[in-house]
Amino acid sequence: MFKMFNVKNLDSKKFNAKKIMVPVLGLALVVPTVAGAAPANAASAAPTNIAATAATMTTMKASTTTPAVELRSALDHLLSEHYQLAVDSMIKTYEGSPDAAASFAALNQNASDMLPAIESLYGKEGAAEFGRIFSAHNKATDDLVKAQKAGNAAGVQTAKAEVEKFVKEFSAFLGTATGGKLPQAAAEKAIRLHEDQVQEAFDKYVAGDYAGAYMSYRTGLNTMFTISEALSTAIVTQMPEKFQNTKSDTPAGDLRSALNYLFAEHFALATLQMQEQYDGMTASSNALVTAEAGNTKDFKAAIASVYGNAGADQFEKLWTTDHINVQAQYVAAVKSGDQAAITAAKAQITKFTKEMAAFLSAATENRIPEAGALAGLTAHENQVQQVLDQYAAKNYAGSYKTEREGYALMFDVGKLLSGAIVDQFNAKFQEPAAPAPTTPAPTTPAPTPGNMMTVMMQIGSPNLTLNGKTTKMDTMPRVWNNTTYVPLRFLSEGIGAQVKWNKKANEVTVMAGNDTLKFWLGKDFMEVNGKRQAVGAKVFADENGRTVVPLRFITGLLGWDFNVNTNNWMITLTKSM
Repeated sequence: MFKMFNVKNLDSKKFNAKKIMVPVLGLALVVPTVAGAAPANAASAAPTNIAATAATMTTMKASTTTPAVELRSALDHLLSEHYQLAVDSMIKTYEGSPDAAASFAALNQNASDMLPAIESLYGKEGAAEFGRIFSAHNKATDDLVKAQKAGNAAGVQTAKAEVEKFVKEFSAFLGTATGGKLPQAAAEKAIRLHEDQVQEAFDKYVAGDYAGAYMSYRTGLNTMFTISEALSTAIVTQMPEKFQNTKSDTPAGDLRSALNYLFAEHFALATLQMQEQYDGMTASSNALVTAEAGNTKDFKAAIASVYGNAGADQFEKLWTTDHINVQAQYVAAVKSGDQAAITAAKAQITKFTKEMAAFLSAATENRIPEAGALAGLTAHENQVQQVLDQYAAKNYAGSYKTEREGYALMFDVGKLLSGAIVDQFNAKFQEPAAPAPTTPAPTTPAPTPGNMMTVMMQIGSPNLTLNGKTTKMDTMPRVWNNTTYVPLRFLSEGIGAQVKWNKKANEVTVMAGNDTLKFWLGKDFMEVNGKRQAVGAKVFADENGRTVVPLRFITGLLGWDFNVNTNNWMITLTKSM
């Protein structure tokens, strides 16, 4: 059903129930420190053996919390929640449900919650334009539902024209904002697919095809995670330094996004099913139960890909027996006001949280502590119950507030579990590192005396060549976490700048012409003539005690052009003087 994440051969460490002695078991960005941050063998590599030196730098610890993966996860959350609330709002509005206004308000609040993230990337004007486009889109969708319900064909066509206008405007916005990294044509195709899937789920619901509606609902929700991957990749490609030259589409990032989807879909289907059951919408409720079974099946497959079939079987038993299957009992008890039945259902759910917490702790070899897992699972179950309790009490605004909080929690759970799995099987999630940029450099331009300065360095080599004259450094450039770092002092002095070191403050001062630059070890910012500026990655000292900084940042700051030739790892910097 969903774009399955699968790590082949992970079952070499299959879940071993006999080894786990618990009842009923069935189950940052890594930043360099000041010392020892560089790859272990970098300093000892022979200067002429570039391939050997590079080989020591190609494997970095995989992480689910790099800046780029965090961006992707944030987009996973906001974009998928938009879809979930949009379809829910359309259904509620069409049915004339008393919570329709609260549902639509939650949808608009989701759009408002996107604005700070957009502003941080594209400024106030970009955020304002995004807000205008999205607000009009939400209104057009609501108008379409109302026109369709009223049998107003002209109104339906007008609303559809507004939706098409949104597709055009938003794809143009994304294409322009990302500088073409997400081409407008590709954005338009993805957005139109999203709109078609929203309409398809709604149309099937209106036609009484509830099984088809919720199958389309699941497909459409999953599409939002594909869109977030594409958008985050475009943004990271556009602004590499802002995201510390990390990637959003890594194997670890894929795992986190896959788990984000499964947990979020579980919560969305569960809360909607409970509301539909409470309102006596039996056919819709039953179709949602079937959709939840599909979510459970996908969850089981994901667990099997990591912990083998035994672990997946145990997960499924825990997940369904005192968890999924108890939802209907809880709704029936709340609707009838049977306090004893409510208490009994809550007791079963408490049993589930304890057993699942033990399962997760044992499966991840305590990378998720049992107490922490229990606290998270308890919070989740309390939110699911509170959404229904507030709904039953006709506190619809409160119910949707809790629903949004509960939906957001699912992404924290996805982060926690993916982080534990990646740490547990880290080698399976690693990928080769590469310096930026990855395209081979053109032939090194010959220096022209009097108007062009050329500086050449090589990853793994202590040689620094300035306009043909070579000197030796006591350290060397290196690649760390997909970022090329160069020694600040040697680069600065090579181009005629003065460098001072303040040991007490861990501060490096570079005086280049009329400009004064200050860097601090362990900080991801610096100052230019007293004005703070983000570096994009933390400055650190290598094993030789030399301060190293990201190549792309320092060259951009000083106005130099640079190329990295991936054939021989030669760095060439040029500047007209």
